[in-house]
Amino acid sequence: MSTRALEVVATGALALVEDLGRPGHGASGVGRSGAADRSALRLANRLVANPEDAAGIEAVFGGLAVRASPDNRLPLTVALSGAPAPADVDGAPVGHHALVTVRPGQVLRLGTPPTGLRTYLAVRGGIAVEPVLGSRSTDVLAGLGPPKLEPGQVLPVGPEPAELPLVDVAPVAVPPGGAVTLRAIMGPRADRLADPAALARTVWTASSRSDRVGMRLEGAQLERVGSGELPTEGMVRGAIQVPPGGEPVLFLADHPVTGGYPVGAVVLDADVDRAAQVRPGQTVRFVIVPPPWQDES
Repeated sequence: MSTRALEVVATGALALVEDLGRPGHGASGVGRSGAADRSALRLANRLVANPEDAAGIEAVFGGLAVRASPDNRLPLTVALSGAPAPADVDGAPVGHHALVTVRPGQVLRLGTPPTGLRTYLAVRGGIAVEPVLGSRSTDVLAGLGPPKLEPGQVLPVGPEPAELPLVDVAPVAVPPGGAVTLRAIMGPRADRLADPAALARTVWTASSRSDRVGMRLEGAQLERVGSGELPTEGMVRGAIQVPPGGEPVLFLADHPVTGGYPVGAVVLDADVDRAAQVRPGQTVRFVIVPPPWQDES
């Protein structure tokens, strides 16, 4: 059986191997991690006929370049999704949300996306690095999984799936470039904020200090109330935590599993992937909605 591989030529700001994460280890202090924009990775995997949880590459702000190993006997089939970075194979432009062929020795390059932050590259067969606790995801907070990608690294590619997709293109909306509105429900510790409504009333700006752990928001300082410290509590992706400085943090893929600061609101899971595409300097607004389980009758 021939070896199939991708060689990393350039990584841009940051490139990581990610799948859909390692659920079920929270009691041991290990978060799920996984792709920051899960829907984008799922789409790219579906296009190349992979299982949705196959590992791909998450590239931040473009700049990724990978070569199909010259030792590959056959071309690799890949797909791009997420932030719409301009892409080419040996200088010939290729599109997103479509099947792309990369022949042995050819290089796929990503430019800077006009909108969005994270672009996903799926290759038919998946990136087959060794899993850690059942996942190939890189958790930057816990330091689990494969290290961040570096030029010269060779990534093994798994065998092609037996079944092929019925479509070779999937037109979908790209991440917005203007203000982003995220739906949220009031959090379990909203009573620890002097004015919980200020969270939705404020126009926030994503800070340059944001990362896969959380999006740090600037624009106001939320006043906390109540005496004494909160006991450590479990945290979920989408939780909006308010530290002592008053500037909220929206937890993303590599968030800590516990925390002791009040959670004023929680972004709906359906909107968290959109939050993962918000760029530093982009504005964010929250709309408070009823909890999905609330009886509206």
